[in-house]
Parts: sequence; structure tokens; C-alpha cells
Amino acid sequence: MSAHGRGILLVLCGAVFLEGIDIGMLNVALPVIRADLGMPVGELQWVMSSYVLGYGGFMLLGGRAADLYGRRRMFVLSLAVFLAFSGLAGLASAGWALIVARFVTGVAAAFMTPAGLSLITTSFTEGRQRNKALLIYSGTGAAGFSTGLVFGGLLTVLGWRWVFFAPVALSALILTATLVLIPRGPRSGQDREAGQCRSFDLAGGVTITAALVLLVFGIERATHSSWPQTLAVLAAGAILLCVFIQIERRTAAPLIRPRMLRSGPLVRANAVALLFAGAFFGFQFLVVLYLQELRDWSTLETSLAMLVAGADAVLSPTVVPRLVNRFGSARVVFSGVLAAVLAYALFVPVGADWSYLAMLPSLTLVGVAFALAYGPLTIMATDGVAEEEQGVAGALLFASVQFGAALGLAGAAAVNTAATEADTPAALLDGYQAGFLVPLAAALIAATVAAFGVRGRRGRRAERAVAQQRVAESGPGPTEPADPAILTER
Repeated sequence: MSAHGRGILLVLCGAVFLEGIDIGMLNVALPVIRADLGMPVGELQWVMSSYVLGYGGFMLLGGRAADLYGRRRMFVLSLAVFLAFSGLAGLASAGWALIVARFVTGVAAAFMTPAGLSLITTSFTEGRQRNKALLIYSGTGAAGFSTGLVFGGLLTVLGWRWVFFAPVALSALILTATLVLIPRGPRSGQDREAGQCRSFDLAGGVTITAALVLLVFGIERATHSSWPQTLAVLAAGAILLCVFIQIERRTAAPLIRPRMLRSGPLVRANAVALLFAGAFFGFQFLVVLYLQELRDWSTLETSLAMLVAGADAVLSPTVVPRLVNRFGSARVVFSGVLAAVLAYALFVPVGADWSYLAMLPSLTLVGVAFALAYGPLTIMATDGVAEEEQGVAGALLFASVQFGAALGLAGAAAVNTAATEADTPAALLDGYQAGFLVPLAAALIAATVAAFGVRGRRGRRAERAVAQQRVAESGPGPTEPADPAILTER
């Protein structure tokens, strides 16, 4: 990798680290924010939910904007908005102001993240170089989240506003480095040779954004609203999603080309990402509650206990690239999901007096599973996608992760609440044990889906071997060339 390539990767890794540390720090600062601003529990929940709404709802729009109007341009603009509204969140003196600032910050992240991922996939040659860059990128994001859990606890001691001011300083540094190290791409409408249609699908953008916002909103509110209200919101989102599909079939410049969704590896990668993220975030949510509510651990003790799950930050850029080169992305993803299944299964019978050593195998396996699965999933979700659609491909993956996280949190919280019959230690423990079955079930389904990819690759390799043997035995005729599908298949 050239020095210039390393500079580009450094900037983009800094951005995904920023996004991860921002979420991680806020998680541990919420109780202090609630006490200082006098926010009720229902309003406090919106500090997190508003970010998820903006992030998940505008993700596809952000990915397509990066493809159409320039990846560097959208990256710089969204990073500047992220910086500004992180600062406004730190200055908020009322709950509603903090919620609005977090929503806009989430929208900015929805434009910044797919733009950053597509800058990687278009700046590095497809194959080993791009795979290593993607694995370093995903590992850095995980390191940001893990680091945020610890630094959030430390900064909260100084004051919760530093949880928002620290990302401002980091954003300013990354923005400066972006302007220096990342070259300008072609302007919108200047790529005439590829014959790209640069018109924007406004109707599709409005309907898919509204649909995603409603779906995320319905999932987020599932444990806080009545079932009729939740179903009504989800139904409205589903209807808009159907409208979006009809629009995409008829428009000349669709937001998502239908042929992208006919790619088996791409669909499988997004399905596994959704289930894997749901299991991961649901498990983490319950572990934090178990340690703080049942075991009376402090915020900092909980953060340090979860730090071992950040092993992926070390494994992703060092070990995982070698595994991907040797065994392929599909097999590595399958191994990672199996590691997650084992981690969650070991934690289901958790007791009220478990030592940290008893929890350590599961927490360690979670980090290993994330390293093995998440990075290779980014490779599978963008591999073979046309350059002009890399932004949308990245947005689809991140949208799947966001929906999975929302589903996993809502499902784990709902089962935990339903199984907790009283406010006693024994009842709380029953609720946690029941709740841990949700991430276990999601990981099992993810493993089943991932297994089809491994089996499919084996089948294609076997067919290619037979075909190559047949060609070697008979050879191409004098006027009949060998089948190019056999000779050029990747």
C-alpha cells in the first residue's frame, strides 16, 4: 500500500473511529445526563433513539448521494455537520435541544459512513489490498466503540458535556486531514464516458427515507408503546416500502437498481449482518443491565469488564486478513457467527453470583466473533458491485446493521420485561436468562443463512474443477474456443 493510500485509509479509519467512540461514550453517560437536565426516563430514551432514527432512516439516501454528487464532497459536508451538531449537543441546556442535535448528528453519520466506505472500495484495488483496507476499517470502528465505553466513563467524571466536546476536537482533526490527503473526485455530471445518469430519484429518496424512519421508529418504540400503535407505525412503513419498490421499477434512474438485489452474496451478506448485529447489540444491552442492576457494578467497572469484547480491534487488521486470503470471506463469516452462537449459549445459564472469570469466555468470544464476521461481511456486501453503486452497497450494509441493532435491542428488552415478574433478584435473573435466548436465536438463524454461502462456494468450486478437467482432457476444438465462463470465473 502506497504512502498516499495509507493516508487515505488513516483519514477514513479516523472517521469510523469517531462514529464508534461517539456512540460508546454516550451509552455510559446517559444516567448523568438525565440527572443534570431533569429528563424523565421516556425522554432520555430519545437521546439514543433520535440518533438511530436519523442514522438508519437516511442511510440509503446518503449512500446514493455519495455516488451521485461525489464521495469526498459528501464526506466533507457531512463531517462538518457532525462536528457542528456534536458541539451543539454539548451546549444543550434542555432535553429537547439535545434530542434534536442528536437526530441531526445521526443524519450526518448516515451520509458520512457510506461515503467513507465507498471511498475505500473505490480507492483500493479489488482483492487483497481492498480486503485488508476494509478489515482495518471495520476493526477501527469496533475499537472506537470499545474505547468509547471506557473514555465515556472517564469523561463523565469531568462532566457529561465532554462526551460531546471530545468528538468535536476529533472531527476537526479528521476534517483537516481529509482536505489535505483525500483527492477531489470528478464533479457531478462530468463522468460522461461511463454514460451515467446523474439525475436524482427524488420520489424514491423521499419514500424510502420515510419508510425507513417509520420502520426504525416502530421498532424502537415497540417496548414503550401499545401493540396497536406499534403495528400501525410498522404497517405504514411497510406500505411506503412497497411504494418505493414500485417507483424503482418504473423510474429511469432508480435509487437502488433491482439487479443489485438479485445478487445472492449481497443479499446473504445483508441478511447475516442484520441478524448478527441484532444478536450482538441485544446481548451487550442485557449484559450491561445484568452487571449494573443485579450485580451493582459501577459504570466504569462495567466499561472495563466489556473492554475484552474489543479484541476485534486487534484481530481485524492482523489475523483476519490472512484468514480471508486463505479460506475466503464466506467461511470466515460462518466461523465468526458460530463463535457468537457459542458465546451466547455459554451465557444463557448466567447466575446471580458469577465471577468475572466465569463471564470471560463469552465476552472474549463475542470480540472474536465480531472480528471474524463484521469485516468480511463488508467485503461480501461490496465485492463485485459496480464503482458507481458502491455508496448504495455500503449504505445497504449499514442500514442492515442499524435495523438489526434496533430489532435486537427491542426483542431482548421485550422478552426480558415479559419474563421479569417482580423486582427481586431472583425475578431479575429469570428475566435476564430469558432475554439472552433472543441473541442466541438470532445468531443461530444467522449461522444457517451464512452456511448457504459456504455450501454455494463449495459447489461452484466443484463444478469449476470438473469443467476444467473436461477442458484439459479434450481441449478446445480448432474452431470452438474453451468456455469463457469457465476460464474467467472468479
